[in-house]
Amino acid sequence: MTAAAQADPGRPPADADPGLYGPGSVTWQCHGDPMMWIAGVRALYLQALHPRAVRGVLENSDFRDDAWGRLLRTADFVGTITYGTTDAAEKAGARVRRIHARLTATDPATGTRFPVDDPDLLLWVHCAQIDSFLHVLRRSGVPLTRAQADRYVDENRTNARLVGLDPEQVPADTAALAAYFERVRPELAAGPDARAVDAFLRRPPVHPLLRPARALVWSPLAALAYGSLPPYAHRLYGRPAPSARGTTLLLRLTGLLLRAIPAGLRWKLPPGHILRAIRRLGPDSRPRACTLRESAAILDGPGEAQHDNGGGTRTWRRAD
Repeated sequence: MTAAAQADPGRPPADADPGLYGPGSVTWQCHGDPMMWIAGVRALYLQALHPRAVRGVLENSDFRDDAWGRLLRTADFVGTITYGTTDAAEKAGARVRRIHARLTATDPATGTRFPVDDPDLLLWVHCAQIDSFLHVLRRSGVPLTRAQADRYVDENRTNARLVGLDPEQVPADTAALAAYFERVRPELAAGPDARAVDAFLRRPPVHPLLRPARALVWSPLAALAYGSLPPYAHRLYGRPAPSARGTTLLLRLTGLLLRAIPAGLRWKLPPGHILRAIRRLGPDSRPRACTLRESAAILDGPGEAQHDNGGGTRTWRRAD
């Protein structure tokens, strides 16, 4: 061990690869949060409202038969591009692009075939995912200021590039992301494919012995993900949702409970990217919500931060 390493054991090796994001990014600090799992389910609900996007998934995957595997593969991809090395992230993106390039699906409205890697569809999937991640994290108590939320959206244009999009055509801040959803809303509908996804997410098939666990754990979390959707999504699905205030309180409570589980224990679950990143970069790279609060004080300064309660109305409070 060198004298420098002995003097500062938290310093990463000089040749350590921080990957595409690195510990200095908002994304690095956010994607280790346990509420990302609920955010991922919300993203599935939202993505399913685009008729061509959901048809592309259902025609080309074993979603109904291996939904758990699909969720884990999605988590693995997000973990790889966030916490993996640059080479691992680029290879993961190339693998996704190769797969998508071979796939087509049938337009449910016209019956014509379309490529799954249509940029409009890739953009929808990306924006629904980023919006869901950001929305659930903020609404459940992660201390992101408006400036940090904008940085998060901007940083994740890297994610968009990896799946085949031109980053210049991807929303770069929360205002552009909101404008995108306003523009695309007329194309959304809850057709048979979306309703199949909804039915699956409410009651995924499990072994009979696991049905009590599904009712006790999965069903409330899926209901919470559904409740966190924007009001127009509830109207399209045709299912009522709890009040916006009640959903926010449940998200805060769930966040508190899940974050009370020691991070070292949570991160041992598959796919385990965070622990490998910490070993690679040193203990100072550990994702922590308090890092966001400290960064806000240093970088963003005091002022007003805009927060959405998820019900379509906005409330204001002073930035932490």
